Amino acid sequence: MSQYILTASCPSTRGIVAAVASHLSEKGCNILDSAQFVDREGDRFFMRVGFDSEQGSSLEAIEAEFTALAERFAMTYGFHDTSRRAKVLLMVSRFGHCLNDILYRWKIGALPIEIVGVVSNHLDYQKVVVNHDIPFHHIPVTKANKPEAEGRIMEIVESTGAELIVLARYMQVLSDAMCQRMSGRIINIHHSFLPSFKGANPYKQAYERGVKLIGATAHYVTADLDEGPIIEQDVARVTHAQSASDYVSIGRDVEAQVLSRAIHAHIHHRTFMNGDRTIVFPASPGEHASERMG
Repeated sequence: MSQYILTASCPSTRGIVAAVASHLSEKGCNILDSAQFVDREGDRFFMRVGFDSEQGSSLEAIEAEFTALAERFAMTYGFHDTSRRAKVLLMVSRFGHCLNDILYRWKIGALPIEIVGVVSNHLDYQKVVVNHDIPFHHIPVTKANKPEAEGRIMEIVESTGAELIVLARYMQVLSDAMCQRMSGRIINIHHSFLPSFKGANPYKQAYERGVKLIGATAHYVTADLDEGPIIEQDVARVTHAQSASDYVSIGRDVEAQVLSRAIHAHIHHRTFMNGDRTIVFPASPGEHASERMG
């Protein structure tokens, strides 16, 4: 039986949940899980509904008559087929921990995505990527050729149909134009020491200052560099007995885990951009179990 997801946001008012449930019921659909949230400050309503079609109705048929309801509530919405895997383009430089983690989770089915390619400004991970039968694109970046390099990246996005770009420790700043063009479709990961420890060797700086918590932040990319809407964060505790290299190892583990969880939330349509913030609904029942079976 086909399973689908409806995502919707609109001004907050009474009757939205009932109207959506009634529409799906009339179309022979059965709601499997539902999550909703009201941002009272912005007076905006967010909703994610998982459902299946008991009568075998196509997604097009279910969506066809939803327009009137959406117009009634001034709703921005989308219907998604859970059997379809999101097309993802990965980008990496010389730190491969996040890339390797994603490739492993993808291989075992924990990240149900279609990796359409890997872009890098270095050749360090070419062999790793090619050994996974994934296209590798070496695009060097300098101050002089940056517009041309980004043009080549966007050509890859368009030719592959990539819906999401993941910066798996890609150490190049993207232009405002690219960030705006791919708004809500680029996820980045970085350590959570910012703005305290900028530049090279942030973990060494943290060690020298006796930091007790190491963290990582995954967020959507905006023109404000590392200040986009946050999707996922986590921390790990460290002590005075650990070395600067321990900080790096622990930090890389946290980064990989946080980035993976952010990708997972995005591809399952659990994230909603809400100005400078995000609404992130928890994983629906059986979401992880079904992937382990895949």
